[in-house]
Amino acid sequence: MTNLPPPPPSQPPETPPWDTPSSVWYTPRTTPWRTPHTTQSTPLNQTVLPNPPGVKLNGLDTEPREEDRVTLRPPRSSRTNPLIWCVAGLCFVFSLVLIFFGIATLIVFLAVKPRTPEFDIPNASLHTIYFVSPVYFNGELSMVMNFTNPNKKMEVRYEKLTIELFFFDKKIAMQGVQPFSQRKRETRLEPIRLISSLVLPVNHALELSREVQNNKIEYQIRGTFKVRAHFGLIHYPYWLHVSCHLQMTGPPIGILISHNCTTKRR
Repeated sequence: MTNLPPPPPSQPPETPPWDTPSSVWYTPRTTPWRTPHTTQSTPLNQTVLPNPPGVKLNGLDTEPREEDRVTLRPPRSSRTNPLIWCVAGLCFVFSLVLIFFGIATLIVFLAVKPRTPEFDIPNASLHTIYFVSPVYFNGELSMVMNFTNPNKKMEVRYEKLTIELFFFDKKIAMQGVQPFSQRKRETRLEPIRLISSLVLPVNHALELSREVQNNKIEYQIRGTFKVRAHFGLIHYPYWLHVSCHLQMTGPPIGILISHNCTTKRR
């Protein structure tokens, strides 16, 4: 029996004989059904755009999704409502009428040059002031009010004329005037008679008694007139407010010392 030579010593294997978990699920990169990864890097100055729908990607056609599809519809035919056309036409006509009347008013104003009527009190007399009691008094004042129409081409008519007499902002007498008309550049003198018979507050009564003793009494006349100006077929109304400050001597021969009248148009 021949003795066999001993076997050469075996070298240890490069990998351990046991199976690692990675060797079970790991798939090599060279598997034919996998796409090899590219290691080429994108330059910094190059922009990578996504593939648009419908372009082949790796040999496959990518179909656009349903939500990415745009449905084109024919434009609708829009017609303006006839009511809107009527309203627009009425606004246009109203604008033309407004512009026409504005230009006509401006022409009339420049041609006529209307002026406000003037008022004055050239004469006044204080006849009576006497006290029945410390606070109850009677008085009488007569005056002449001058109405002047300075317009050369316009006539005026005065309506709702009211004349009031005040002492220290306390109304003590009032008289109305009948309506009348004035022609161009006409002057009219209207007599006014104001009679007082009332109870004054104590402070007003004391002040009036003091002014009577000093022979210098101050009154205030306030007038409110509605004036209607006429120029041919054109006429327009407005209100005038007259305020006159009178300074008079005591009765029985009370004469006008000074006066100042102002007129405001509203």
